[in-house]
Amino acid sequence: MVPADPEVSTSAGRIRGSIENGLAIFRGIPFARPPVGALRFRAPRAPEPWDGTRDARAFGSPAPQAQFPGAELAPPVDEGGEWLTVNVWTPDPGARTLPVLVYIHGGAYLFGSSADPGTDGSKFASAGAVLVSCNYRLGVEGFAQIPGAPANRGLLDLVAALRWVAENIAAFGGDPANVTVFGESAGAGAIAALLAMDGARGLFRRAIAQSVPGTIFTPDLAADITRAVADRAGVPATYEALSAADPMRLVEASMAVTGRMKQFPQWGAVRLTDTPFSPVADGEVLPRAPWRALLSGAARDVELLTGHNRDEYRLFIAMSGRLGTITDDDAATVLESFAPAPDGPAGYRKSYPDADAGRLYELVFSDWLFRMPTLHLAQAHAASGGKTFLYELRAEAPAGEGMFGACHALDVPMVFGAWGQGIGAFLTGEQPPADFTAVGDLMRSEWLSFAAAGDPGWPVYGTERRTTRVYDLQPDVGPYPEETSMRLWERHQFDSLGLSR
Repeated sequence: MVPADPEVSTSAGRIRGSIENGLAIFRGIPFARPPVGALRFRAPRAPEPWDGTRDARAFGSPAPQAQFPGAELAPPVDEGGEWLTVNVWTPDPGARTLPVLVYIHGGAYLFGSSADPGTDGSKFASAGAVLVSCNYRLGVEGFAQIPGAPANRGLLDLVAALRWVAENIAAFGGDPANVTVFGESAGAGAIAALLAMDGARGLFRRAIAQSVPGTIFTPDLAADITRAVADRAGVPATYEALSAADPMRLVEASMAVTGRMKQFPQWGAVRLTDTPFSPVADGEVLPRAPWRALLSGAARDVELLTGHNRDEYRLFIAMSGRLGTITDDDAATVLESFAPAPDGPAGYRKSYPDADAGRLYELVFSDWLFRMPTLHLAQAHAASGGKTFLYELRAEAPAGEGMFGACHALDVPMVFGAWGQGIGAFLTGEQPPADFTAVGDLMRSEWLSFAAAGDPGWPVYGTERRTTRVYDLQPDVGPYPEETSMRLWERHQFDSLGLSR
């Protein structure tokens, strides 16, 4: 039985949450000190203890960021730096044995917040789990390669959040020995990195990575992008100058660089994306790219569920108003940049003979950025002896009169059941058809089964038997559906992306 105004003692002090629909919810709990002043661009430090009982009924402020495309306003910036907070939804703070899921939001490593109503944890908690979400540093604050500062500060924030979970989640009813991290897009990229990080070892038992992006940078590429952002901001690319610069000035400079990435040919294929920041394989925080790390068995003891959506890149084409306008030259550019050896662009044209320019453009972008990095992560983990499950989402977004297909990010409102909230507001509408919501309910129930016991309900993926859960209006289990692309990419080794010479 959940008491009124539930209170919990954490390692830093006592907090008071609220009761909402029978659940105990705690928001805005610091898991690290504000990374400002002398702590700016440094590894996270444990939060300062407080006296008395801290109110934990409001979300913490997200890291500095620009207005997300399509959003009405940019999130307000807390100049005090209280950006590193967690939120907890629990059905029973006294249970101590409930499975724990820790959600890491996406947003191209530039955007996002754990306060997004589209990732409310109530449906997970109502089903008997403890759901935790967190903020982490983004953009320059979290991922710029800065001389004298640790790389991947955003990843170090996530490690600190997971350490907070290990130390405190029992007080919220969760089992610290049964933690599953899950996330989508940049959140899934962060999870792939966590799987490869020595510093994250032992902090989670299972991982769910939804649409893993293939962008992991080398230090030289990341440093060159940092120099471009600093130049746009009018400051030297040094620790002293950047740490003295206003965070929003650096956000504005980052977005200006994002808008003209094609002007930097030395950034190679990355110049064709809107992603100037990604985890960096710096050799210390992140020793090497996740695909190589998993292949060597770095995360063999972690159970992995991963997958992608069929029409990943359709979202970005649609949001930019380019559906139906892709030219032969557009397709040729991305094919030349992304199509893998040995056959390159000719391989795609031969393998997809009926695809027009728009279809080829979408296919190769989807494969390079999300579909094949996800598949190869599963293959690497399975090849090392890790327990692996693979899925593909094929159910199409009910909003937009079919324009979105089974696009990127559609799985977020489906898994959270957040119809009409966050990105679901324009992908699913206020109340999607019953057969579509049933697929989302099934995904969530299978995520919960995996988190509870390591078995989502379908056979494991193997390098010979490529068993895949297919989430369509008539869900099924069968061979991996994208065999044509799989064959095109079978000799490719995903690795860190560096400067083009």
